[in-house]
Order: sequence, then structure tokens, then C-alpha cells
Amino acid sequence: MGTVIDSHFLGLTAIVTLGYQLLFFVITALLKFDKVTDFAVSNSVYRKHKFCYTRCIDLGRERIMALSPGGFVCACSHLGASSGTLSVDEWGEDRRFDEMRDNLGKLAVFWIFQAVWVWTVSLPVTVVNASDRNPSIQAQDIIGWIMWFFGLLVEATADQQKLTFKNSPENRGKWCNVGVWKYSRHPNYFGEIFLWWGMFVASTPVLENGEWLVIFGPIFLTLLLLFVSGIPLLEESADKKYGNVSAYRHYKITTSPLILLPPSLYGNLPSWFKSTLLFEFPLYSRSLPQESWNRKSKKGSDAVKHS
Repeated sequence: MGTVIDSHFLGLTAIVTLGYQLLFFVITALLKFDKVTDFAVSNSVYRKHKFCYTRCIDLGRERIMALSPGGFVCACSHLGASSGTLSVDEWGEDRRFDEMRDNLGKLAVFWIFQAVWVWTVSLPVTVVNASDRNPSIQAQDIIGWIMWFFGLLVEATADQQKLTFKNSPENRGKWCNVGVWKYSRHPNYFGEIFLWWGMFVASTPVLENGEWLVIFGPIFLTLLLLFVSGIPLLEESADKKYGNVSAYRHYKITTSPLILLPPSLYGNLPSWFKSTLLFEFPLYSRSLPQESWNRKSKKGSDAVKHS
């Protein structure tokens, strides 16, 4: 391995990531402009891995980048970085900043946390790019690439469908339940989690000894979206907005929170199965009146069974 601060480029990529996030934090704080978050993430990931790969070439370890996890990430991140400004303009204001715009401390914590996320989630790709091992293509590579492509396809499709739904005047005041959103309440998060686990699987032929700790990257992302800044916040917001609408309650009862499943199947599954294996955690319904929610849940399940 080459040595740039450290043999796995971990220190280098941490500096690059922190520098990028610091830059965009300053922009957000000074201009009160919060439409750069997704652009900052994608651009940071792209620059970080492009530098690592270029350094690998300098050290005489050129790979077939188009067929490597790093190639996938760079291509995806470059696409996101190139179109980031357009997409945030189409989506509008980032509501995560509603309580942060006038609180510099909270804003700083958000950007520091985002830097940690960017650095952590891409650990498998960072270590692979820094490795001097170059085994032949194995089953894990193929499986990982398929997972990555499928996850990207689901995430991109979900984002586009929701954007189209949101921009239609006739859907104002409604929740998105079209396309892949019929089969998952958060298909974009399912796609994102799946593609990063795919990156980890594709990196396993290169990993050895302590390098296996890079599994912390996809684990961190999964826990973050399931329990912190992803699904819980969106479920709470939707429950407060639509919780008294019977059609929304039926949608929530019969639609998986994450994994794509037919409503007719999910609605017939017992509650213990949903909460144990399908991520239907109680915290996703904490903003609904519990007694009313239990009664609606039972009625919804009965309705599905008799439909």
C-alpha cells in the first residue's frame, strides 16, 4: 500500500471530507442558503474517491475503474454533483433546516454529522481503492454490482416519481402513494441502503484482517436512516399532517415502511412479524393516537383479508 498520511487513505479522505463540508457550512451560515446539502454530499464523495483512485494510479496500481466499486461511486456521485443544484431547486427548501437557520450551533452540528456520514458510509470503497491486492472477479463482485445497480434504480425511480407527484397541482396536500411508493413508504431509503450494502459486498474479495471493520459504513447508514434522521422524522411529519385521514391510515397499515412488498401481502402479515423482520417499529407511529391507531390497524387488517 502507498502512504498518504496513512496506508488506507483514511486520514486523507477525512481531511478532504471535512474540508468540503466546512466550505458548504460557511455558505449555508452566511447566506442562509440550505439548498446545497445533497450537492455537498455527492460532490464530497466524488472528489474523495477520485483523488484516491488517481493516487492509486500514481503508485502503479491502476485498476479497471469502470468495473470497480470506486468507479460506480464516482460515476454516481459525479452525476449527483453535476445535477445537484437543479434538483434542489426543483425540490424546494430543505425542511431539515427549519429549526437551524438561526441557530449556528445546531447548524454546525448538522454539517459535522454529515461529514462523519460521508466519510463512514464510503469506507469500503476507500479501503478498496487504497489496497494493492487485485484478485480476479468473484461471485461477491457480481452480487455486489447487481445490488448496487438495483438500489440505485429504486432510489432514482422513487425520487423522480415523488418529484413528479409533488409538482402536480392536483396532488397538493396529499402523500405520495404512486409507483414504487405503493410498495414502500420510503423506497428511496430502501434503494440507498441496498446500494451501499452492495458496495460492501463487492469490496469483500479485497478485504482482510482489520479491514473488515469497514462493514461499519453500511451499518452506520442503515441505523441512521432507520432510527435517527431518516424514517422517524418523515413518519412523524406525515402522521401529524395526515394522521386523521382514514385513507392515509389504511396506506400506512398496508404499506411496508422500507422493503418493497405488495400491499395485499404486507397488510395480511401479523404485527409481530412486521416489527421483527420488516422494520415496522413502534416509534414510526408514536405521533398517532395509540388507541385509535390500534383500532384502525385491526380494521385495516380485517379489510385486507376480506378484499
